[in-house]
This record gives sequence, C-alpha cells and structure tokens, in this order.
Amino acid sequence: MDMKIIELILDEEEGIGVEAISVVENPAIESDFIALKSEQIQLAEINKEKRLLMGALLIPEKPIYRKNEVEEYYVFFSKETIVKASQLYLTNGNQSNSTLEHKGKLEGLTLVESWIVEDKDKDKTKLYGLDVPVGTWMGSVKVNNDDVWNEYVKTGKVKGFSIEGYFADKLVETKHDEKLSLEDEQLLTDLIKLLTDG
Repeated sequence: MDMKIIELILDEEEGIGVEAISVVENPAIESDFIALKSEQIQLAEINKEKRLLMGALLIPEKPIYRKNEVEEYYVFFSKETIVKASQLYLTNGNQSNSTLEHKGKLEGLTLVESWIVEDKDKDKTKLYGLDVPVGTWMGSVKVNNDDVWNEYVKTGKVKGFSIEGYFADKLVETKHDEKLSLEDEQLLTDLIKLLTDG
C-alpha cells in the first residue's frame, strides 16, 4: 500500500508559517547542524567559542515521515514554499523564538543568519562540509544560553534543527502504472459510450 504524500504550503490568508526553531536530537529532515567554533573561521579570539550552530532548517522536496492516530504519510516542502517561509519567519520577527525538542520556549537562542542555498559550489555550506541541495533554507543560531550550550550542544544531545509552524496541506497524488481492472475498464467504456452517444 502506498502512503500518501502531502505538500505543505503557506496559507496566504493566515500568513503564519514557521513560528519557532527547535533544537532537537533527531531532526525530521535528517540533517545535523555543526557547532561552529572560532578556530574554524580563524578569528582573532581563537580560544573562545562563538556559540553558533549552523544547519539546514528546511530541505526542498525531502519526504518527512509523519504518523497520526489514523494513518502514516509523508509531507514535503517545495523550493517556493521554503523561500516564502524563510522570509515570513523574519518578517514576523520570530528570530528569537526557539524551543528544545519542541517543548517549552528557550531564552537566549537567536537566528542570526538566514539564507537559501542557490549554488552548492559557491555557498557557505561548502566551506563547512555540509552537503545540502539547492533551495535549502540554512540558518545560524547564536546560543547565549549556558545551560543549552553546555548540557545539550557540547554533549551532542541535540544534533539539528526542526521547525515549528502552521502550513496548509496539498495532497499530491501518487502515480500508478497499474492497469485498470476489467470492471473499471468496462465502467470506463460504458461511460465513454454514454457520453459519445449522448
């Protein structure tokens, strides 16, 4: 049995989109962030940590498994929706909205860089060894929260970002190469005959 695939889109009337960025152990988009240290960029203060996390926030066309009490399915975001969501997130002033594992608001975490990957070979992601597709929404989050940095980031308890927000569903039909059953074929033939004899 094929699972249905749902494209998540922005509801133009609601204009909410992404409300917060959560730091999580298992990101749904299966892309870990990297913790940037000053010595990686060779800044003047090479002994102090920058406390920056860089990673993918949304990856285009990436199937994300979901399950509710009724069914299992996949969702994904198009490149166009990702661009709109990234812009709306900042336009709505949400850059300091963060959570840990989607529970409880965190203080001291701020999205300080946000960009869409336009060229894999010339993008900042290549500098840090991240391999993400064109159209990916990338971000760097400054962690000015000692507890989060020491207890979760440095220990590896959190590995990536996960977004929180509201999107509308757009069902994407899966394509089948199956032949029509004899019953369906007869029904189709009868329907065509009815319409042409009309």
